[in-house]
Amino acid sequence: MTTVKTRKLVFMALLTAISLVIWVIEAQIPAPVPVPGVKLGLASVVTLTAMALLGRREALAILLMRVFLASVFAGSFSAILFSLAGGALSWAVMAAVLGLFDEKQIWVVSVLGAVAHNAGQLLAAMAVTKTAALIAYAPALLCAAIITGAFTGAAAAALIPALRRLNDRRGGQ
Repeated sequence: MTTVKTRKLVFMALLTAISLVIWVIEAQIPAPVPVPGVKLGLASVVTLTAMALLGRREALAILLMRVFLASVFAGSFSAILFSLAGGALSWAVMAAVLGLFDEKQIWVVSVLGAVAHNAGQLLAAMAVTKTAALIAYAPALLCAAIITGAFTGAAAAALIPALRRLNDRRGGQ
């Protein structure tokens, strides 16, 4: 394995660990509003950053590993189901639109990903409970996704150039 491949693999492992730690910490924070499923989604900062710096496939690998490891820590099938439904749809949307926006507009990609994440989780909840009435949560989830997506997108927008500069100082990948 070449040095470049090794550095990339180590960076992916580091991002996976960081996203898992963020997920664990965020799971301890009470929901900001009394709507099921609403949280900041800070681990998505890592997914979006990985997508911008490493590529779509690498970001997907990091996301899937975090979801798997988080389910081990959470110990519930519903946690993996909802995380996977939301995360996969979010990743798909972000992967599809990433090239349409420059780095200064990456917050838009994040908002679209957050909307998709909430939609995926809502669809999973409707499928599991066989209750179409859960669609009533959609407006609140949409508002939350716009706010949290903009916040996490701003965080990613600040993190991406900082990591690029750090990488450039270290001699590139």
